[in-house]
Amino acid sequence: MDRLSRMLKALSDPTRLRIVHLLAGRDELCVCELVGALSVAQYSISRHLGILKAAGVVDDWRQGKWMHYTLARGLSPQDRALVQAVCDSARPDPQVRQDRRRLDHHLRPRRNGDVVCET
Repeated sequence: MDRLSRMLKALSDPTRLRIVHLLAGRDELCVCELVGALSVAQYSISRHLGILKAAGVVDDWRQGKWMHYTLARGLSPQDRALVQAVCDSARPDPQVRQDRRRLDHHLRPRRNGDVVCET
């Protein structure tokens, strides 16, 4: 019950819900892409991602200077269904639709799954 409570608390914040909604539609995103898509300061995005990670909702890894996040691969089918239901409920929200449009603009180029540094 404690795991479910942490997960629901993490998903109850509007910014975290927006982050999870964007991650649910992608294999992974780097923090800079989330910052651009949500128009929220990097430190705020990182704090929210830390809460989502502690709740077991997201996984992270580093590639050079970029931190990448994805929905946690270890989510149970029930937890994955819960996250999907929350994302489905958020989909009609105008802010969420705007986040998606901005994300498309801020996606970093990738080669073989790695972010490519543009010089």
